[in-house]
Amino acid sequence: MGKNPDSYLLYEYMDKVPFTVRMKVLLDAPVDRAMLTDAAQEAIGRLPYFSVKVGLDEGQNYTLEHNDRPIAVLPEKDERLALGSDAVNGHLFAITYRENCVFFNYSHALCGAAGGLFWAKATLYQYMIKKYGPLEAPGDVKLPGTPVADGELFFPDADELPDDEPIAHYMGGDTNLHLGRFLKYLFNPFAKDCYYYQVEIPVKDFMDYAARIDGSPNTILTAMMFKASSRLFKEKKGTFLAGRIAADYRKDIGAELSYRDFVRFAHVRYEWSMKDESIQKLNIRARGALIAQNQPELSFERFRRLDKAHKGIDGQPNLKAKKQFAAKNSTFRSDPRDTYTVSYAGKTDWGGMGEHIKGFYTITDGDLMIEVNALKDTFCITFQLINKDQKPLDLFCQVLRQENIPYSVSERYTRYMPKIELPA
Repeated sequence: MGKNPDSYLLYEYMDKVPFTVRMKVLLDAPVDRAMLTDAAQEAIGRLPYFSVKVGLDEGQNYTLEHNDRPIAVLPEKDERLALGSDAVNGHLFAITYRENCVFFNYSHALCGAAGGLFWAKATLYQYMIKKYGPLEAPGDVKLPGTPVADGELFFPDADELPDDEPIAHYMGGDTNLHLGRFLKYLFNPFAKDCYYYQVEIPVKDFMDYAARIDGSPNTILTAMMFKASSRLFKEKKGTFLAGRIAADYRKDIGAELSYRDFVRFAHVRYEWSMKDESIQKLNIRARGALIAQNQPELSFERFRRLDKAHKGIDGQPNLKAKKQFAAKNSTFRSDPRDTYTVSYAGKTDWGGMGEHIKGFYTITDGDLMIEVNALKDTFCITFQLINKDQKPLDLFCQVLRQENIPYSVSERYTRYMPKIELPA
C-alpha cells in the first residue's frame, strides 16, 4: 500500500513541537451548537481526505485510515484539546466554540492555511444557510454532493520536476539575538505564558499607505517588524536582525488547487545600521529580497528535500528511528533562524458569509510571529508572543502610530495549541 504523504509530519510531532493550527472565526451572533454540529458533519463528508484517523501498520509506519465517526463540536475550554483522542472521535480535526467564536483545530500534517480554509468555509457555509437561509457561496467553497476534483488530491512526483539550479540562495545565516527567548519557548511551549493579541487595521487605510510607498502587506509588515525589533533588542557587534516571510509555492509545483501545505520561507536580512531608515526604504529592501527569492527553482529544490526526507523516514526500521530521522531531517527546522515571522494568507473570499463574519484569526506556534488574514474591510493580525511582556507589541503599535495607520488591539489571549494523541 502506498504511504499517504499527509502522514509524514506526524513523525516530527513531540509534546513540545505539535505542528497544530487553530483558526478563530468571530461571528455576529452566538453559536447555535445544534446547527454547527449538523453543518460540521455535512462539510466533512465533502472532504474525505480530512476525515481520517491515525493507525500504525506492521512496519511501524503511521497510516491515515477513513474515520466514519462524527467530527467533534465541543465547547471551547481553557485547556489544550487532544486531537486524535477519543474525546474528538479519533479525528485530527475538531471544532470548538465559545459565545460568538468558532475555533477550527487541526493537525498541520494534513494541511496549512489553504486546506484549513477548505474546511472552515465548507463548515461555516453549511451553518449559515441553516441559520440565515440562502447566501452567495464563495467561489471555491466545497459543497456537499460535489465531486472531489483531481487538483485537490494532487501530489507532485519529485522526479518529474525540473532540476535546474536556483540562480542564488539566501546566504544571510542564523540570527542569535533572541536565542534565550527561543529556548524558553522550546522547553515549555504550552505553559500558560504563550499568548496572542488580535490587532485590527482598516484595509482602506493600510492599502492607501501601501500604494504611497509601493509596498505589499508582506513587505510593509516585515519592515515594521524590523523597526520594532531594532528597538526591542540591544545592538550587539556581529549580529543582525532578520525576518522571514511565508511563501506558498503550490503554484510552482502544479499543486495550486491542492489542500496540502506547500510553504517555504523568504528571508530578509537587516543590519543594525538600517534601524533609522524609513519604512519606505526598509520596505524596498524587503521587496528586493522577495524578488530575489521568488524562483520556481527554489520551490523545486524545497520539494525535492521534502521527498528525500519522506523516503528517508520510510527506510528506518522502527517508529523510534523514524521519529529521530524526521526530527534531524526536518525541512522546517533546517530553515535559517530569523528574528520574527510574517505569514499573510491573503484576502479570503467568504461570499455572502462575509456580512456575518467580524474577525478571522490564525493561531500557530512561534514567538514574535504574526499571522495575517484579510476580510473585506479589516486586516486581522494575530500577534504571538511567549510571555506576558507586551513590549514587542507596544513597539509594533508605536510604528503604526508613527506611520499614521489606525489600529485597535484586543486583550491578551492564551493560545492553548492542541496536542496530538498518536498510536505508540
